[in-house]
Amino acid sequence: MYESGVERPSSLWVSQQKMKNQITNALSNFFFEYETPRQVLVRNRRVGVVCRLIQLLVLAYIIGWVFIYEKGYQSTDTAVSSVFTKMKGVGYTKVDGRESVWDVADYVFPPQGDSSFVVMTNYIITEGQMMKTCPELPGKHNCSSHADCEGGKLKRTGHGQMTGMCVNETHTCEVLAWCPIEDDRKIPDPPLLMSAENYTLFIKNSITFPLFGVTRSNLVESVDAKYISQCLYDPKDSPLCPIFRLGDIVNLSGFNFSTIAREGGAIGIVVDWTCNLDLDVKKCKPKYNFHGLYGNPNETDKARASVGYNFRYAKHYMEDSKEKRTLLKVFGIRIDIIVQSLVIIPKCTTDSSVCGIATVVCDLVLLYLLPKREFYKNMKFKYTETHEESFILNTRCFPQQELN
Repeated sequence: MYESGVERPSSLWVSQQKMKNQITNALSNFFFEYETPRQVLVRNRRVGVVCRLIQLLVLAYIIGWVFIYEKGYQSTDTAVSSVFTKMKGVGYTKVDGRESVWDVADYVFPPQGDSSFVVMTNYIITEGQMMKTCPELPGKHNCSSHADCEGGKLKRTGHGQMTGMCVNETHTCEVLAWCPIEDDRKIPDPPLLMSAENYTLFIKNSITFPLFGVTRSNLVESVDAKYISQCLYDPKDSPLCPIFRLGDIVNLSGFNFSTIAREGGAIGIVVDWTCNLDLDVKKCKPKYNFHGLYGNPNETDKARASVGYNFRYAKHYMEDSKEKRTLLKVFGIRIDIIVQSLVIIPKCTTDSSVCGIATVVCDLVLLYLLPKREFYKNMKFKYTETHEESFILNTRCFPQQELN
């Protein structure tokens, strides 16, 4: 007991008060204190040189590796795209005195308006075919006797099943097939549908970047109904017009129309969406590129095994209770529309954070390696508390009492 008659506080009570005050101060510091970095300019040649060298290395890494080699400034998204097409135009032919008019339903395959389709530019027609026996074409199944024609046999290059008979007039085997057999040894030249050069193609493309929530169409803000009704694509004068003349598509791809129209070929139209979404989304507009995919005009080898693009198409009908068909060997230009997208998002924030490595390394050297590290620590870190808090803490934990 104190001489004045007041009991001394027990050590347990003092410990409890200390713990209580520590918890209170910790919570108070967490909620009511603010940390701010303190900058210290250090005049030290070694540290300064180390810092600048590291910064130069980081800068070289960002420019050389990230930007130039890896193209790290570009952030891409997988685009979801849809394309539909529509051809317009009418063709006219006169073969063996027979006049014909060809519209879209006749010369576009398939007719659904897909992103990949064929426009017929030339053809070989075989009309009135019936299922019966007739001689093969010369050069297919040549024979000198019936022994050369094995009955029931099928040949890959033939047109039907051999009956076992050799036709003396043609010296070819008789076959069961659609007769008369198509003779495609002579391809019409010039192409029968040279008028296809003036057909027009309308492309409608919609593209979505799900990661960025952006949806665009090639019918951009400046492309309205009035503009579409009178525009025709031109790389310089009308680069956003979605209507293309078939002859222009062929020329822009590097082909000659009369050459590719005779035996067919393939052309790719690339709708290129390269957009910087940091800018106004209205500036995200498509660019059209044209590529010859098959039938290189620079090829001079006339002895190639397979030239052009063609397929066969048959129209069946009934006549006098007998099934007949009209066979068309179609030569055409296959067009593939390919959507290509690239979204550019600069990554300056990430690359700037890499530059902080230099600061971290130099701080470690200053605070833990140099002889004057304690001096630098005192300069960099400063701890403060208010006079009132210090006074209250001391009086609560250690009350001042005068001894008797």
